[in-house]
Amino acid sequence: MQKFTLEVLFHIIGISAASGLFYTNNALYITSDNSHILYEYHTDTQKLDKTALVADTYTGPLENIPKKDKPDYEALAVHGNDMYLFGSGSTENRMLIGHVDYTTKKVYPNIEAIDLYMVMQDFAELAPEDFNIEAAVNDGDTWYLFNRGNGPKQQNIVYTLTGDISDTAFQIIYNEIKLPKINGTRPGFTDAVKVADKLYFIAAAEKTTSTYEDGTITGTLMGRIDIETMKVDFTIKISDTKKFEGITLYKDNRDSLEFLLCEDGDNSNANETDIFKLTVNK
Repeated sequence: MQKFTLEVLFHIIGISAASGLFYTNNALYITSDNSHILYEYHTDTQKLDKTALVADTYTGPLENIPKKDKPDYEALAVHGNDMYLFGSGSTENRMLIGHVDYTTKKVYPNIEAIDLYMVMQDFAELAPEDFNIEAAVNDGDTWYLFNRGNGPKQQNIVYTLTGDISDTAFQIIYNEIKLPKINGTRPGFTDAVKVADKLYFIAAAEKTTSTYEDGTITGTLMGRIDIETMKVDFTIKISDTKKFEGITLYKDNRDSLEFLLCEDGDNSNANETDIFKLTVNK
């Protein structure tokens, strides 16, 4: 049995619906699925900076965007200094990929992902109501995109894409992953991070068969996938009540790994978020 500890590490005021994380050099970058903002939380000073991901001509709300209009940035991946924020693809207005240089805060035009997402659906014979990208991992020219299995068919899929993201030209393979139930409900991928030759992931369970509507949360597990075999090495239940949506590596110790997790309590009125530290043995 894999041993772990879970504790609250930071409490951040000014962010709701946190969905993706990236940690480097005392800076924690956070995406929210209901905003056009990239948040940067400085862990040493507790200062929160915000970078708008839209043009100056944009006149709509930047934060707490209504559900039907939100970009739904659920997945975050970093390639060099470039950060890419993937829309979930669960509705037509959620098929954009945001692009920003996180070091200079230069924001580039969004990448249209509709053609890529359609190809991914067709390739895996996945119905639109089962398509919901919730995690992205970059490894050079290789990208891993995780489909959350919270649609009618509960299909958790890891897409392996090799190619150039700027023109969304990829070679694609996919692997369907079956995860154990949590309190009677099948969980779906919510985020992942690469450490050495492994993909560490989290997956949350909700009593729903919709990629759009939320359901009663029944817990979250974390696990590890071997990249070479695309088989699950292990899974462990880390909560019966929380819906963790973001994971990033915090510290790589000799005998353990420390990850940071963010939680989405599906409360769009909240303007705060807790960041948890999850420690697991190697």
